[in-house]
Amino acid sequence: MALEELKRKLPFFTDNHLLEALAKEGILMKIEPGQSIMTPGQFIKTVPIVLEGAIKILRMDEDGKELFLYYLEPGDTCALSLTCCSSSKTSEIKALAEEPTLVLAVPVQMHEKWTDEYKQWKNYVAQTYQHRFQEMLHTLDAVAFKRMDERLMRYIVTKMKQVKANELHITHQEIANELGTSREVVSRLLKQLEKKRWIELGRNIIYIRDDFEELISR
Repeated sequence: MALEELKRKLPFFTDNHLLEALAKEGILMKIEPGQSIMTPGQFIKTVPIVLEGAIKILRMDEDGKELFLYYLEPGDTCALSLTCCSSSKTSEIKALAEEPTLVLAVPVQMHEKWTDEYKQWKNYVAQTYQHRFQEMLHTLDAVAFKRMDERLMRYIVTKMKQVKANELHITHQEIANELGTSREVVSRLLKQLEKKRWIELGRNIIYIRDDFEELISR
């Protein structure tokens, strides 16, 4: 990727030497919606930095059930990937492209080298750990302490912000998979929200009121 374009994509990096290293060593990857870039048991060979689009991070149990953790959006990288590559462990998460996505894949050896050489890279990694740790705590709190209806409403808000729209093209089963519950439970709770006129249900689509986030905060 050209240096000037990389500067536009990652404006928080101002160290030209680091940017030149990223442009030289980083590998551009175009990922289609639904395509997996990381699966449990896979050795991590690169650290992904999202330049365009979004990646969904999921945790899977032994039975293949999934739990949604967080999204990676432009400028983000994955703390769990950093942890695995630093300790030479296999991945414990699944990463799927949510939309057409462009990723800059940094080879593991470069990540380790740049942590010693570039203060901005070291700070970027530290901030990533801090931010993702907070998100993981929110997810843990939701699973442990919140009712499923609360979790569903917060999930809807998160999805709205991610797609930047009030229409979610998603099935009830897909929501259930990400929340670790059954389709029947999700359908029942969505029907309750529809009765309140907070959402409107279509075929594999949910229309959401503009003030939905305000309504659920009352």
